[in-house]
Amino acid sequence: MHKFFLKIPWWVRKLYPTYLWKMPAKEKVLYLTFDDGPHPEITPWVLSELKSYGAEATFFCIGKNVEQYPGVYQSIVAAGHSTGNHTYSHKNGWKTTDTDYLQDILKASAVIDSKLFRPPYGRIRRRQARAIPMAMGRQEASVVMWDVLSADFDRTVSPEQCAAIVVKHAGPGSLVVFHDSEKAFPNLRYALPQVLDYFSKKGYLFKKL
Repeated sequence: MHKFFLKIPWWVRKLYPTYLWKMPAKEKVLYLTFDDGPHPEITPWVLSELKSYGAEATFFCIGKNVEQYPGVYQSIVAAGHSTGNHTYSHKNGWKTTDTDYLQDILKASAVIDSKLFRPPYGRIRRRQARAIPMAMGRQEASVVMWDVLSADFDRTVSPEQCAAIVVKHAGPGSLVVFHDSEKAFPNLRYALPQVLDYFSKKGYLFKKL
């Protein structure tokens, strides 16, 4: 049994209505997102897979990884994808003081030019969320969650199960979470091409936030 929701229930979205969980969509559109990069080998592989399907995506990057691999980060931007702030050092908002958490976001925003923020683990306190625009220096900054979690990071989930989770739960307007990280790559390597192929054949477009 998973300790997390694969598909975010309606009541969770209702509890936190100011967060972005899903995009309003009448057309067949999916929003693929990738957390925890950039990574020097995995991110370029993801970019190549996306390109082969003409797919746009959104990459929620960790600030220290952007500093370490600035060329990889620039390749995401150059390919026309969106980027978002995922803190500087992957901090858990529930286990971090508000001051430290917001400082970490501010540090990341120095190298990630975006109005999109996704909290690592989806864990953020309400008062932290209210302070995000100030921390990022952008009044229009928004907290982006997700609708479908691929569970690619979970070693108890097989690559086939990972793909099946997204196929089963995603639909028009879904925000789907993958990770361009070493931990997730065994599952991602199989699941991402499967998901791109399946939804492309169903007539879906893949757009960035």
